[in-house]
Amino acid sequence: MLIYNAEIHTMGPLGVVKDGWIDIQNGKIRNIGSGYLPYDDKNSIDAKGGMLLPGFIDAHTHLGIIEDGLDFEGDDCNESTDPFTPQMRAVDGINPFDRCFEEARMRGITAAASSPGSANACGGEIAAIKTYGRRVDDMLIKNCGIKFALGENPKNVYNGREETPVTRMAIAALIREGLYKARRYTHDMDSYYSDSENYDPPEYDIKCEALMPLLERKIKAFFHCHRADDICTAMRIAKEFGLDAVIIHGTEGHKIADIIAEENVPVICGPLICDRCKPEMRGLELKNASALHDSGVKIAVCTDHTVIPIQYLPLSAQAAVKGGLDFNEALKTLTVYPAEILGIDDTTGSLCEGKDADLQLYRKGENPLDLMSEPALVMVSGEICRMEV
Repeated sequence: MLIYNAEIHTMGPLGVVKDGWIDIQNGKIRNIGSGYLPYDDKNSIDAKGGMLLPGFIDAHTHLGIIEDGLDFEGDDCNESTDPFTPQMRAVDGINPFDRCFEEARMRGITAAASSPGSANACGGEIAAIKTYGRRVDDMLIKNCGIKFALGENPKNVYNGREETPVTRMAIAALIREGLYKARRYTHDMDSYYSDSENYDPPEYDIKCEALMPLLERKIKAFFHCHRADDICTAMRIAKEFGLDAVIIHGTEGHKIADIIAEENVPVICGPLICDRCKPEMRGLELKNASALHDSGVKIAVCTDHTVIPIQYLPLSAQAAVKGGLDFNEALKTLTVYPAEILGIDDTTGSLCEGKDADLQLYRKGENPLDLMSEPALVMVSGEICRMEV
C-alpha cells in the first residue's frame, strides 16, 4: 500500500516530509520519500495534504485489565492479598475484547502499556501491547518492566487490614527486601551454573525469578509516585540496586524537576485532566509536563485509563500545551518519547524504514490534539482499523 500527498511528521530522523509518501508492505514501513511516485488507485490512498504521523502511545494505563462497565468481575488489576507480587503479569489479566480498545484505535492510539495497579509495593509485570487484535499474545510488543508503588495507595490498602505496609518506610523496606532476595538468588544461580559440582541450585522462587531481568537491566522499574519525596525514594532505591527507573505520574515533579533531570530518570505524566482527588495529588499543576521538559527530563503523557478514558489521551497532551509545553513536543510525548521510555522504539513510535506501520492520518488543517479531531485513517501493524479518507 502507498499513502501519498501527505505532510508526514515522522517523529524520527527524517523530521517533517512535505508532499510525502510512505510505502507499506507486510505490515512494515518499506520506504518514505517525497514528490511524485508512480502508484495505482487500487493499493493507494491520497492523503490530500493531510498530516500523517505515528499512532499515539499511552505509556501508562490499565487497559483491558480493568474492563469497561464491570466492577469486581472485570477488575484484575490488583492482587491485593500480598503486598509484594512481582510474579504477576498484566498480560494474563488483559481482555482484548474490552470495548475501550476500539475507542483507543478510533482516536489514533495504536499502542499502550497496560499495568498492574498500585495497591501493592510491587504489583507485577507491565505489558506493552498493540490496541488491535483478538488474542493478547499476538498484540504483545514486550513485557517492558516491573510496577512498584510508593505512598498513599499501598498505605490505604493495608492499613485497613492492619497489615504491613502502613508507612512509607515499610513500603520501601518491602521493595528492598524483595530486591535483595532476588540479588542473592541470582548470585546463587550463577554459582550453580558456573560450578554445579560444588553448588546446589537454590530452591525455585517465582518472585526472585520475576525480578532477575530487572536487576540485569533487561527491563525497567516503573515507580508509581505522586509526591516529590516519594519520587526521591524511587530514585534512591533505583540507585541502590542499579535499576533502569521510570517515574509514573510524577505529579509533584515540577517541585524537583532539576533533581530528576540530574538523575536522568524519565517521567510519565498524568492524569492531567482530573481533579485533585486525593491528598497525594494536591500538587497537581498543568505546568508539570512543561516544567519537567524544560529542565531536561524526558516525558510522556498518559491517561492512567480508566482514571481518564483512553480516548482522551490527545486532549491530555493538549492540556500540557496549555500548561506551557511546546505543541511539537506534546506530539512527541504521545509518540517517540513513550516508545523510548517503554523500550519499544525499535518497532513503533516513529515512522522509519523497517518499523511497524502504526500510523494515523488527519485531514488538512486539523489539530490532532483537538477534542473535536478524529483521524481519517488509523493503521496498526499495517491493518486498517479506521478509514474515512
